[in-house]
Amino acid sequence: MSANSSDLFQWLVEVRRRLHMHPEISHRETETTQTIISILKDLGVEATPLEDMTGAIGLVRGTRDGPTIGLRADIDALPIEELNDVPYRSRNPGVMHACGHDAHTTIMLGVARRLVDAGLPEKMKGSVKFFFQPAEERGAGAKAMIARGVLENPRVDRIFAGHMAPTLPVGQVGVFRGLGYASADRFVLTITGKGAHSAYPEEGCDPVVAGAHFVTGAQSIVARNVKPTEAAVITVGTFKAGDASNVIPETARLEGSIRTLNTEARNLVIARLKSMASALEQMFGVSSDFELQEGVPVLTNDIDAADALYAASEKVLGRDNVSYLPPIMGSEDFSYFTHERPAAIMRLGCSNEAKGLTRSLHSPYFDIDEKILEIGSEIFFEAVCTALGV
Repeated sequence: MSANSSDLFQWLVEVRRRLHMHPEISHRETETTQTIISILKDLGVEATPLEDMTGAIGLVRGTRDGPTIGLRADIDALPIEELNDVPYRSRNPGVMHACGHDAHTTIMLGVARRLVDAGLPEKMKGSVKFFFQPAEERGAGAKAMIARGVLENPRVDRIFAGHMAPTLPVGQVGVFRGLGYASADRFVLTITGKGAHSAYPEEGCDPVVAGAHFVTGAQSIVARNVKPTEAAVITVGTFKAGDASNVIPETARLEGSIRTLNTEARNLVIARLKSMASALEQMFGVSSDFELQEGVPVLTNDIDAADALYAASEKVLGRDNVSYLPPIMGSEDFSYFTHERPAAIMRLGCSNEAKGLTRSLHSPYFDIDEKILEIGSEIFFEAVCTALGV
């Protein structure tokens, strides 16, 4: 393969569009995994599928002793029907790469190609290990990979990752220097009352009223319990009860999410929600069952790793196009990697207003300026080269 920039860019675009046209949801990324392994092997890179799950590991071994740098890309898509009218539109009905994971995967494959094209395995003081991770959208892929020992043999010393950022124009990037993403937990509250005719509410015990009080009260938890200098979000996303307008239903089911930026706030919010759910029993005569489903933890970038990404970005794009970012309330299961090794994730600008590429992540119209494919590959290539002394 030619190593010139135009050839690389065309290759990156072809890879990304191939992935984009064949998206697969979490835990079902079978064809995506096969495609990744095929590309890695074509490049002459060691490629290993994960045991009893989708996803793959790539390894570029250096001939000299040194650290092993990990590069992570998530590979799953979302259950969204794509509405973009483009030649590379999703061919899988109801499934779309609406979060840029096709771009993340392509960028890291681009790094692998850059390493091979430049003949760097012969010069590297250490190795590069690629994590093509399934099921990020379900918050389970990273944890499952780690449990299967992917951080060993060889032992990974530092990990980098990137994520598309439509809030930034293509050509600009941002790095979290420390706190980055929030924790994300899910809760389910089932309220059981007593059904009755709507004309005779005194004969029933209305779970809808109890649930409505819970929704309203939950919004006071952050406002009156969490320190104003900290951040937390409680959202009730679903409230399901009854099937007829003239019937008081027997049960109501509410589902919601909790997002916080530190463990203290997280524990406080959860405790208050549980207490509020329990109090419904005395207030309304219902019974309540509050179930917490723990999600991903807070993501905190290692300072040295973050600075390494910043330096690589500055070298590629210039100082004016790189910034340190404040934390956001989104979540990322890359947080599991940050709890195991010094690691950092960055945001990669991918929007282009002139081309109409401004839609948010998870939109059925989301798309990227594909220039970010080459920019992202160059940034992570520079970070790896610096870390491995080439």
